[in-house]
Amino acid sequence: MKPEFRSLRVKQLARFYKAYAEAAKVPRPQKGWIRAVRQAAGITMPEMAKTLGHSSRGIVAYLEKSEAEYSISLGNLREAAEALGCELVYAIVPKNGSIEELVQQRARAKATENIRAVEHTMALEDQAVGRVDEKIEEHSKRMLQR
Repeated sequence: MKPEFRSLRVKQLARFYKAYAEAAKVPRPQKGWIRAVRQAAGITMPEMAKTLGHSSRGIVAYLEKSEAEYSISLGNLREAAEALGCELVYAIVPKNGSIEELVQQRARAKATENIRAVEHTMALEDQAVGRVDEKIEEHSKRMLQR
């Protein structure tokens, strides 16, 4: 991706993540969102099954179980949310820090890998030049500009 487009994408994501920062801190209910919302709203399994277009409450049990086990598909999760009168909100959020920090960490890790490999080869040929940390910083900055 061209540097100017990559930089724009990082800025866009940084803006989007502001809305998700607090939501990412909220733990998922132990038995999943589907069950928690269904029970809080007073919706029975048969009622939800009917909304989903099924005659058996087994579909609701399946959805709740698969969500609790982290095996539900996004499509099924979206359908369940709609059946509950809700909307599925989906995001992948950096675990620590911001998207900018994530991008910088990735660039630094890649630069470290590249510089250490070159430095090792040079050392084997008795041509090591040192200043590895400075070179890593320079290389990571160049990588961010690409």
